[in-house]
Amino acid sequence: MAAQPGPNEDVASLSFEVALAELEKIVDQLEKGSVGLEESIAIYARGEALKTHCATMLTSAEQRIEKITFGPDGRPIGTEPLDVE
Repeated sequence: MAAQPGPNEDVASLSFEVALAELEKIVDQLEKGSVGLEESIAIYARGEALKTHCATMLTSAEQRIEKITFGPDGRPIGTEPLDVE
């Protein structure tokens, strides 16, 4: 019999938007107290995995964004890495 995948194994395949929507749903459930203790623990763990996935995707996107540089005449002359700090 094949082993069942863990509850967080599919997180890496989710798009940012889907992962964020699921994370928001989990936060809402936890804030409302609408789930029992055992389920709260399980969905909290999934929420942590979703948060990490979203943060990794955002960092990756920030690293790919470049800032357009302009010459003294106001014309674009190139790009440089975006300083996100």
